[in-house]
Amino acid sequence: MSTEHHHEPAHDQGRSDHAGQHGAHHHGDHQNGGRHGAHQHGGASWRVAASATLHCLTGCAIGEVLGMVIGTALGWGTIATIALAVGLAFLFGYALTMWGVLKAGVKFKQAVKIALAADTVSITVMEIIDNGVMVVVPGAMDAGLASALFWGALAFAFLVAFLVTWPVNKWLIGRGTGHAVVHAYHH
Repeated sequence: MSTEHHHEPAHDQGRSDHAGQHGAHHHGDHQNGGRHGAHQHGGASWRVAASATLHCLTGCAIGEVLGMVIGTALGWGTIATIALAVGLAFLFGYALTMWGVLKAGVKFKQAVKIALAADTVSITVMEIIDNGVMVVVPGAMDAGLASALFWGALAFAFLVAFLVTWPVNKWLIGRGTGHAVVHAYHH
């Protein structure tokens, strides 16, 4: 059975309990006026994609802010600061996903695999965009932590990253990949 088939609409009579749990969360839009046909053709609701993107942004933002603050406070250059921020963004992004999956009773090794499958593309896109914005905003990377420019540019970078990553997550979830792989563990 392929991954796409496993994530068919909730009315599929042959689904497993895992798919039923997944369907209760992922396919709840059908009961709330969502467009059923859109899902059958690889679509996912914008609301579900926004939730997945916000989840990703939360982990990324924690790591990104921490990395930017540490790198800036230590007077590191742009490349070193961005490297730290990206590393911490991945760490915190994966950690948030693993936390929820581990709470659902999944063993650590499997939780790592789930987090990698769920978040790698989303975090990668988000990090490319938000760090790209920080680099192109004049003076943002050189501004001090007390600077409105630094924090304003970082907030703007997160907004742009969210807006770019949201449709990516919609596409991934619609294919049964990305954040869709953790939906069964949310309940």
